[in-house]
Amino acid sequence: MILFVASKKDEAGMNIARKVIDLYALQTSSERFEQDPIRTTKVKDTEVKLILIREAPINAQSITDYFDAELIVFMSRHSSLSGIPTLSVHTPGNLTEEAKFGGMPRKVSVSAPSMMRNVLREMVKIREEKNLSYKVSYECTHHGPSLDTPTVFAELGSSPEQWKDLEAAESVARAVMNGLQGSSTSVAALGIGGPHYNEKFTRIALETSVAFGHMIPKYAAPSVDDSMVRQCVERTKERVDLAFIDWKGVRSEDRKRLISATDALGLKIEKV
Repeated sequence: MILFVASKKDEAGMNIARKVIDLYALQTSSERFEQDPIRTTKVKDTEVKLILIREAPINAQSITDYFDAELIVFMSRHSSLSGIPTLSVHTPGNLTEEAKFGGMPRKVSVSAPSMMRNVLREMVKIREEKNLSYKVSYECTHHGPSLDTPTVFAELGSSPEQWKDLEAAESVARAVMNGLQGSSTSVAALGIGGPHYNEKFTRIALETSVAFGHMIPKYAAPSVDDSMVRQCVERTKERVDLAFIDWKGVRSEDRKRLISATDALGLKIEKV
C-alpha cells in the first residue's frame, strides 16, 4: 500500500490533495482517519490511500503507527524567504543534532531515489506543458519526520501566492501520481555538498539515469560524521554505489572527511 498524506493546516497540501482526488477519481472508503474519510484508488495493482492529518506534515512522526505502507508521499507547501515559485522534492530527516522542525535528532527517513527522480522529471514535463514560471529542484535532506518507511515530500512554494495556485497544485498532483508509474531502473546516489537547492544534482537527475537519495548540503557538512554518512547510505530504498560531490560546494576539511567516509563504504566518487 502507498500512502499519500496532506495536512489540513497546509493550504498547498490541501490543494494538491483535492487535485489528486478529482483528477484520479479517488473513491471514499468506509475507513476513516482523524474523523475524515480515507480516499483510495489503485495504481499498477497497488492500493493507494490518501489521508488528511490535523498536524503539520513535519510533525507526523507517529504516522507509521497507524499505516503499514511501502511508500509515504507527503504533499506539502514549501516556504522560503526568497519567495521564488518552486516545485520541489526531497527526503525528510535530520542530519544533525538539531530537530527544530520535527523528526528525531540525527535520524533520516528512508529515501526513495527512483520515486523522487520520477516526480522531479514529471514536474519539469508538466511545468513545460502548462508554461508555468516555476523553478523545479531537489532539496537536500531536512526537517521531520524521521521514518523507517521510504518517504518523499513533494512540495509547492515558496509563498502564500503559490500555495493558492491551483494550476501549480495540479502539476504536483499529476507529478506524484505519474511518478508511481515511472521507471525504477535508475542508479541511486548519495549527494554531498552544495546549497540547499542543488542545481547540479537536479540537472544530473534530469539528464542521466542517476537518482539521488539523501543529499548532504554544505551547511550541514561540518556536523556530518562517518556514522551519519553510513546511515544515509543504508537508509536508502535502493542500493547506493555512487557518491556525487559538489567539489566547490563543500569546504576542503569537510570534503576530506566525507570522502574518507564514502571510501570506507566502498562508494565510487564522482566529482561535480
